Amino acid sequence: MYEIRIHGRGGQGAVMAGGMLASALVLEGKYVVAVPSFGFERRGAPVASYLRLDDREIRQMTNIYHPDCILCIDPTVARAVDVFDGVRDNAVLVQTTARPLEELKFPGRIATVGLCDGVAIALELFGRPITNTIMLGAFARTTGLVTLESLRTAIMESEFRDAGLEQNLAALERGFNATRVHRIECREAAA
Repeated sequence: MYEIRIHGRGGQGAVMAGGMLASALVLEGKYVVAVPSFGFERRGAPVASYLRLDDREIRQMTNIYHPDCILCIDPTVARAVDVFDGVRDNAVLVQTTARPLEELKFPGRIATVGLCDGVAIALELFGRPITNTIMLGAFARTTGLVTLESLRTAIMESEFRDAGLEQNLAALERGFNATRVHRIECREAAA
């Protein structure tokens, strides 16, 4: 089983991203469980969404405490919550940031890092820092767990309408193409 924890802030679409990613993975024949978590349920508050995927039926419906992948759609949420809490060895981090890898701090258990300046792309496309579909593209590029075609289909089947649909399809593509993937030798083992 592969477990993903999505971190963001209220209003950025972290829960919606989890739902779209789950739909795309189902299209690819995976079994998926998506578990949203809203916290304070207000705009700007830290939120998380959880996904499990496997090749067989999944019965576990709890939050994810030891993720294989962290998808962080906000560059500041790590100041409010420990996004790396419980991360497994050889984990993947997909982060929206304009900063280079050398300036980022993350535990030595992270083996792959995908970086995308999702906020700049979102401001250009939407005029607001809503990065969810951009970072789904970054997730696809970094992990290879889902194809862009399945994500496109999931977005087209979601609640986006008219111009919003075209913008979000463009955002997905831009996120995929703008992501820089770094493979890192793990520096430590989990305690």
